[in-house]
Amino acid sequence: QVHLVESGGGLVQTGGSLRLSCTVSGSALGGKTLGWYRRAPGKERDFVASITSDGRTNYRSLVEGRFTISRDNAKKMGFLQMNELTPEDTAVYYCNLVDPPTDPVFGSWGRGTQVTVFS
Repeated sequence: QVHLVESGGGLVQTGGSLRLSCTVSGSALGGKTLGWYRRAPGKERDFVASITSDGRTNYRSLVEGRFTISRDNAKKMGFLQMNELTPEDTAVYYCNLVDPPTDPVFGSWGRGTQVTVFS
């Protein structure tokens, strides 16, 4: 059974940066697309970004140019570098495997990691 654990969230001022990490256990990461999603207060969970096993990326338009997704297959980890953060980025961020282009593979989600951006 695949288990994903997110970390790296926190409280940051507008314009600041955070780097989120996703640790995958229970399955090899190679060959699979890894993605990040977020749920803002009172809203549905939305796709943020994904990266294929060979490094092709896909971003939600609102974050393109500010966020960078990456992965380390050997360590079975994924990352989301978030720059130029705004209060609209405040959300709980989750990682999941992705059924391209944007659908999450697993219906059950981890705890996520809270990102709060204040002005």
